[in-house]
Amino acid sequence: MEELNSTMQQPTAYNDDDIKTLDWMEHIRRRPGMYIGKLGDGSYADDGIYVLLKEVLDNSIDEYMMGYGKTIEVTVEKGTVSVRDYGRGVPLGKVVDVSSKMNTGAKYDSKAFKKSVGLNGVGIKAVNALSSYFLITSYRDGECKRVEYSKAIITEESDIQPTDEANGTAIYFIPDKEIFKDYQYKDEFIESLLKNYVFLNSGLTILFNGKKFYSRNGLVDLLNENMTTDPLYPIIHLTGEDIEVVITHSNQYGEEYYSFVNGQFTTQGGTHLSAFKETLGRVIKEYYNKNFEYSDIRAGIVAAISIKVEEPVFESQTKTKLGSKDIGPEGPTVAKFVGDFIKKELDNYLHKNVDTSEALLRKILESEKERKAIAGVTKLARERAKKANLHNKKLRDCRIHLNDAKGDNTEESCIFITEGDSASGSITKSRDPNYQAVFSLRGKPLNSYGLTKKIVYENEEFNLLQAALNIEDGLDGLRYNKVIIATDADVDGMHIRLLLITFFLQFFPDLIKRNHVYILQTPLFRVRNKQKTYYCYSEEERLTAIQAVGKNPEITRFKGLGEISPDEFRHFIGKDIRLDPVTMKKEDLVKEMLEFYMGKNTMERQNFIIDNLVIEEDVVI
Repeated sequence: MEELNSTMQQPTAYNDDDIKTLDWMEHIRRRPGMYIGKLGDGSYADDGIYVLLKEVLDNSIDEYMMGYGKTIEVTVEKGTVSVRDYGRGVPLGKVVDVSSKMNTGAKYDSKAFKKSVGLNGVGIKAVNALSSYFLITSYRDGECKRVEYSKAIITEESDIQPTDEANGTAIYFIPDKEIFKDYQYKDEFIESLLKNYVFLNSGLTILFNGKKFYSRNGLVDLLNENMTTDPLYPIIHLTGEDIEVVITHSNQYGEEYYSFVNGQFTTQGGTHLSAFKETLGRVIKEYYNKNFEYSDIRAGIVAAISIKVEEPVFESQTKTKLGSKDIGPEGPTVAKFVGDFIKKELDNYLHKNVDTSEALLRKILESEKERKAIAGVTKLARERAKKANLHNKKLRDCRIHLNDAKGDNTEESCIFITEGDSASGSITKSRDPNYQAVFSLRGKPLNSYGLTKKIVYENEEFNLLQAALNIEDGLDGLRYNKVIIATDADVDGMHIRLLLITFFLQFFPDLIKRNHVYILQTPLFRVRNKQKTYYCYSEEERLTAIQAVGKNPEITRFKGLGEISPDEFRHFIGKDIRLDPVTMKKEDLVKEMLEFYMGKNTMERQNFIIDNLVIEEDVVI
């Protein structure tokens, strides 16, 4: 005991050798999350490899916004990326500086780049440092210069040479596999990124692997691309200097917003979106001279706002939320700029377009009527949920929320929705209690298709789930970044998945549209011997594992989550967690899909199953 105490009392050494100064490239490589957010392997749209592409593209977009270069060519092949713009080209004497010297760039001077996305001179330097190979070539007025790097160290630098190439900049890079392990670019995520660029820059053409992206109508095209239900009235399109806004409503619950600053998709909103939402409600109340509830005005809204700001301040290097209070050093506040524009232009539009103002009024009155019809149920349900949350056996919360009703919706925070005590028990014992919460369903949830929102409050499971997520008044209060459906890999588990997805699509579609809902993938088999253990998520992986293990393998088929021990489960919900995102696209035809799969057309579904039945051979173990 004395030896233990003696050991515990030993002071930790702290001297000159503990103080280190990292080279800029080493700092980026050691702390990439500070510059590009999470790393990932390309499975999700916000993974680091897409941020690398975006950092390069932002420079080309800034050139277009300043009036130079109407075409950008993007090629992605086998993990390599090239971007060629036709802007002014980097000044040839500064090609090395802009690609390898931190805090170097033209965007400190608002004359050259008045309203750009990046202002701190980090962008392509981070790409350079995180790439195993990086090549930049600048073409300018009949001359060119190229510089090659490996992990931000110059390997070859050319002299300034004559060229016949048109002005512009070409960048080619290969993300470093030491940092981005087993990464793979997905076309769907790149195409979504490029579509936003052209929606925000009417007249710009982007060629991606030969495919053309172009928008004539700006944010109107963006809404038409993303809406999964029909608009109740023609999209209101308002434009002004440094601001563009589109607004409509649909027969869906929730609110759906897309906000941008200098072409940057601010997925977490910020000062511009807050000002827009507040002013929108106030203008509509004044126009109709009715003291409507803001929730009734915004119920079913689908809108987008894009503004341009000098020297924008974002709340992180990944620029997902605007923190700027002012439009520019000599301009008004963001709130006043947005507010004045909406107050004037929206009011004028509603006066000039009577059909639209009447359709909008009908939608608001319908929302008001429904809210009042369930007011009594809502009040009782809120009280019940509040009491239940104090001693909620269904919710095993994470530590960041235990002492805070709302908590912080951090990148790591997530909630697993499970069915049954055994499954929730395994996950609860295996989870990271700091960031991972567990919500346990009792049996199969109700099929909510075709029901009104009243059912959300009358049904105890849905009411408590809504309260746990804190989404009754919209996604601003969402307590978890990821909502993960964790069910057994069998027919019943699949049915529960569909019932939960139906619930979210019906009443909280923006939860899915904003990429918060995921399906947990767990292994179907365990193949092992005394030396090796493999967890297999498919029959193909099982056969490969059997070959790897050799003779007499022990093979276990996991029939449910409850059969996986907590020690094993820890591997499946840790850093190597496999999640399938639940996504929505316009072509998914959500209404028709729900009606077919979850409606009352039992015979039609039965015939579909019979006609498409595939009988597979039993798996031999």
